[in-house]
Amino acid sequence: MIDWQRVAPADVLRAIKDYDQLGPERFFSKHGFAPTTTYELAWEGRSYPPKAILGTAYEFATGRRLRSADFEGGKTGAVRVLQQLGFTVQEKQESARYCGSSSHRGAL
Repeated sequence: MIDWQRVAPADVLRAIKDYDQLGPERFFSKHGFAPTTTYELAWEGRSYPPKAILGTAYEFATGRRLRSADFEGGKTGAVRVLQQLGFTVQEKQESARYCGSSSHRGAL
């Protein structure tokens, strides 16, 4: 069983810093996760993959590496845990970018 209470906000911030330093591809390769599909963790004007960040934070906190299949990433999983730690996690906004007339779609 995963004890999320062992993860502190500082562990999440360390994972965010690692993501920023490595870039997405190297971060996912190093920690064994993939890009997010539904939610994004918002921090200082940037967005991050919540499940990958939380899984990496758990590894930093405990020394135990989690696989993506080891825990849920949605509202009842990583999103909830990160929100309980005081972080903002929201649905990805990409779909909203495609709203409006077709003349705007080509500009994106």
